Amino acid sequence: MTYLQTHYDPFTTVGFDRIFNRMAAMQQTAKASTYPPYNITKESEVKYIVEMAVAGFSEDMLDISVKECILTVEGKIDHSSEKEYIHKGIAARAFTRAFTLADTIVVRNASLRDGMLRIVLENVIPEEKKPQKIAINGQSVDTKELLTE
Repeated sequence: MTYLQTHYDPFTTVGFDRIFNRMAAMQQTAKASTYPPYNITKESEVKYIVEMAVAGFSEDMLDISVKECILTVEGKIDHSSEKEYIHKGIAARAFTRAFTLADTIVVRNASLRDGMLRIVLENVIPEEKKPQKIAINGQSVDTKELLTE
């Protein structure tokens, strides 16, 4: 008995141009520095937390923004009060760290406590993007009927 084997073709896609752009952005992000260290945890099916170790940074030295599904965290250092260090083991240098977010991810809040920056994310899926059951050979709805109701 011969079975027909199906083959997945990753190039047969519709509307995935943004994904390819994001993949290119991710490659550039991967080449970036590993400073500051961070964790990403999944707290539930809809809640994620990004934690970054930002010892030496205050709230006014950090900038968090989201643009085109890219979460960016920037740390700026004030060099006006340079000290003379005998040993400097705590890395307090300017940084930019970017995270690519899915279209449905929303930043809920951010907090800074004990040198840890905590950013809470939530996956909010609109009704039109949730899975739907499509009837086979079902009755189609006339759009004119919907407008008159």
